[in-house]
Amino acid sequence: MAARQLPLDLALEPGFSAEDFFISGSNESAYQMIERWPDWPNPALILIGPPGSGKSHLGAIWAARSGATTIAAASLVGREAAALAAAGALLIEDIEAIGPGQAQLFHLVNLGISRRLPLVMTARRPPGPESFDLPDLLSRLRLAPSVSIGAPDDALMRMVLVKLLMDRQLVVDVRLVDYAALRLDYSLEAARSFIERLDREALARKSRVTRQIAAEVLGAMASGEDDEAAAGDANA
Repeated sequence: MAARQLPLDLALEPGFSAEDFFISGSNESAYQMIERWPDWPNPALILIGPPGSGKSHLGAIWAARSGATTIAAASLVGREAAALAAAGALLIEDIEAIGPGQAQLFHLVNLGISRRLPLVMTARRPPGPESFDLPDLLSRLRLAPSVSIGAPDDALMRMVLVKLLMDRQLVVDVRLVDYAALRLDYSLEAARSFIERLDREALARKSRVTRQIAAEVLGAMASGEDDEAAAGDANA
């Protein structure tokens, strides 16, 4: 059996700059909306998209341009809405996770409306009673402009995989990118996880990245097998 080495866990942080954002049919309308800022008829916007669709990336691009403070919705509980609004533009992430902070979010949205405060919120789905049981807040959110991001399409998955491979200085046959793109879940997180696992497995085997390694990594991801379990099986 070929010797394996223990790879260091040096996962790269995902880049959230405008240069790292790839445009495709699934996100073009949302990207164009962010590009139009500050020429919005309404200062508030909800970015809607499934996990891994890139809504946090778009939110980060907007926050960099507007100087916005980024806040996790779950952290709003107990915080003073007026003090938050006084800081200026705000990006509120994952509003479905608001939990007991719904009153704070309601007051913050109201202050945003009255003060023309730039306010962007991210969500997995359009606001509904399953996530918001404060009727006044739900009404406010449903009136706010929104733009949706779809799951990544084929073109976007391929672009992201190539970028992630380049970031790690991994040289592969372009056919491997096509092979992986067709088999991965259509999620940017899935693409990042795949490339990270692929890199670690190639390092562990002291091998270049091959289609065989890619197939094994994809199989492990599909079965929910983690890296430690995979390494243990290989050494058994």
